[in-house]
Amino acid sequence: MAETIEGLAALDFALGDLPKSTARATLVRAGKKALEPFIDDVRHLAPVDADPESTPNRPPGTLRDSYVIGTKLNKSQAKTARKEGKNFAEVYAGTNDPAGIQTEFGNAHQAPQPHARPAWDGVQKEVLDGIGTLLWDEIYKSAQRLARRNR
Repeated sequence: MAETIEGLAALDFALGDLPKSTARATLVRAGKKALEPFIDDVRHLAPVDADPESTPNRPPGTLRDSYVIGTKLNKSQAKTARKEGKNFAEVYAGTNDPAGIQTEFGNAHQAPQPHARPAWDGVQKEVLDGIGTLLWDEIYKSAQRLARRNR
């Protein structure tokens, strides 16, 4: 399902006035803040083992606690991801636990327990609508820091 966000051209113009490294850092900060509601929801919806005996080598809540926001992917994810280049900033939200995919979609030995997709569906509009406001705030703060530094 495609979403359209209005007003990003003005943000792109404002980012163009900042140095490249500052603009990229500004985008990353705004992206991380925008994805926080998703991570909160997915952690709330992630299944937690009620019976620690069923997985003796994994403490309860391992999957729930493995959801993070970051700018790097693991090796196998990085191979398949399309890289946009140095003028872009990419922020990822998801699990760093290999069992996360098996839990989300299931396999021959376990039924699916969807939690990431329902969490995204619940906050998608909030995240996408909030990115513009958060980005304006971050651009303003970055411009203030830059002005203080160049006095």
